Amino acid sequence: MSELTGISQRHPLTSLIFILLTTILGFLIIGPILGFFMAMPFYAGSLFELVEKIQNPLSHPEIKIPILIMQACATLFGLIAIPYLYLKGFERVDPVQWLKSKSTPVVMVLVVALAVVSFMAPNSLFIEWNASIVFPEFLKEFGAWAREREDLAAELTRFFTTFDTTGEFLFGLVVIGLLPAVGEELVFRGMVQPELYRATGNPHAAIWISAILFSAFHMQFFGFVPRMFLGALFGYLYVWSGNLWMPMIAHFVNNGFSVWMIYLYQTGTITIDMESEEAAPWPLAAGLAIVFISLLYYFRKFHQTHPAS
Repeated sequence: MSELTGISQRHPLTSLIFILLTTILGFLIIGPILGFFMAMPFYAGSLFELVEKIQNPLSHPEIKIPILIMQACATLFGLIAIPYLYLKGFERVDPVQWLKSKSTPVVMVLVVALAVVSFMAPNSLFIEWNASIVFPEFLKEFGAWAREREDLAAELTRFFTTFDTTGEFLFGLVVIGLLPAVGEELVFRGMVQPELYRATGNPHAAIWISAILFSAFHMQFFGFVPRMFLGALFGYLYVWSGNLWMPMIAHFVNNGFSVWMIYLYQTGTITIDMESEEAAPWPLAAGLAIVFISLLYYFRKFHQTHPAS
């Protein structure tokens, strides 16, 4: 499938509604329910105790692994298995063939990885700016609600990325890094973005609208803009390469590198706190922005002269 041809014969807006409803159903309902029962063997107490403690995980560190299992299942079933079944059953397309039919040059994997890491410094400027937004008076209540959600999300992130063992770190790398990279890119770049192109006829509109939906999916307003930019980056990598592996690899590097740096910070190996909202120094951000733009330019030129096969 070309990255611009769409996945359905239905009207693109109808197809988008089906995709989003299927994803929401799987990620918010089916996946977590399955994950709950799969997590039960990893909790020593009763089912009712686990239900109660899930409501306040920060006070119960012993349920970190069960909740990570639930999160893994939400992603695995909601963003991978169910969308796969939707594509196979309703659209008669096999997303596995999208990946098997594309060659992935090692040099481009390296370019993508370096581009994503170099983008973190300039994007930290937007992280700091977005985190400090103050709402006008007429949106004061929404701002308070959004800030409360953001603070809770930050606390939960610290909770789930506090690794007591190497095994926990590796499991966190799979749950936070690998599964979202595959699932979110399958849905937002592999399914949503092509349908948005069919609806608009404009690849840039498709990329940016998909990036907005991708950021909104995470329900964190004070990180909305930098996450939207990440989504747009993944979208352009897909369009330029015609290869869904590229945004998946980029997404994994972004998440996995952050988890790894958090682990190194916790062990005292490094002094850089990846969970901080403080921006990188301007000279560093500017220098790495130049590196990032140069790598993207090389990536695009490479795929213009070496079309995906």
